[in-house]
Amino acid sequence: MPLRSPGLLPPSFVPPYLLDRLAEHASAHARARAAQTLMIDRQQRGLREAVAGQGVSSGPAPSYVRRASPARAIHDAEHTMSLPGRLVRAEGQAATGDIAADEAYDYLGATYRLYHDIYERDSIDGAGLPLTGSVHYGNDYDNAFWNGRQMVFGDGDGEVMNRFTIAVDIIGHELTHGVIDHESGLVYQGQPGALNESICDVFGALVKQHLLKQTAQQADWLVGAGLFTGKVKARALRSMAEPGTAYDDPVLGKDPQPAHMKDFVATRQDNGGVHINSGIPNRAFHLAATAIQGPAWETAGRVWYDTVCDRRLRQDADFLAFAQLSVENAARRFGADSAAHKAVGAAWNTVGVTPS
Repeated sequence: MPLRSPGLLPPSFVPPYLLDRLAEHASAHARARAAQTLMIDRQQRGLREAVAGQGVSSGPAPSYVRRASPARAIHDAEHTMSLPGRLVRAEGQAATGDIAADEAYDYLGATYRLYHDIYERDSIDGAGLPLTGSVHYGNDYDNAFWNGRQMVFGDGDGEVMNRFTIAVDIIGHELTHGVIDHESGLVYQGQPGALNESICDVFGALVKQHLLKQTAQQADWLVGAGLFTGKVKARALRSMAEPGTAYDDPVLGKDPQPAHMKDFVATRQDNGGVHINSGIPNRAFHLAATAIQGPAWETAGRVWYDTVCDRRLRQDADFLAFAQLSVENAARRFGADSAAHKAVGAAWNTVGVTPS
């Protein structure tokens, strides 16, 4: 597992700039929860780097049973930060009646099924890694994250955010950080970090579409729909079809994502705008998938997966490097005269990453 650059905040679903905004503009309760979440996320940085430092490259790869099943284990952290917590549901066991635990179990399984059934990948590492999740983490914790070993879910503050198991694409997104760790290990900073976030949005969306059996045209292309409560003006955390339009609310502020390279945001916040500029490659994927039509996981999704696993994809790859490789992989998989090859190339042109 490639080691992340030291000092960078680890991947988590809700970006720090949004939590900063809540810590200043929300109600007293939501402000306190956002401030607490920011503190916990910073603490997780050191833990995440320690796990990355124990990566599989330092010795023989772990050996797991290839079983074509997720090997899930859901734990209850019982509102502490002690992980994994009390085991409440193991693989094959009946539902618990705890909606967060049962959603985590179901959606870990949905993510596993996409990667296994469509891309022939046996779990996150490709070698049958058991999927562990902990729910009810912290006190109304406003986030979810993959810590290098397991998934962790907060319950949300209940005013601005709901529980973080509510949307299958949140879980698909965070587990994909683990896939990237075991493949290219894109550095979580600047354009490589924005690619990292975008790829996670792509496969989070594909997990949802695969579960719902939706075509690219039927899908809503919203990431985290349902996460925000009805008290705020928000459709989701991000929109892949229309970056910058997911929310516009006095408490949340306005969605800052650009949809084109001409609006690329240069910032030192958010590890160099990893959750902001990811809107550009997100829109490229949406354009490619909808132009090809049909189930996106079978077309553009295969191209993106081939590119994530392409050994030529460097840790410091920028948007252009990923775009060029994806165009090559589209031609390799579907043919140089295929609709997929043309759609992928046109999509990157449309968002200004490659010259038209």
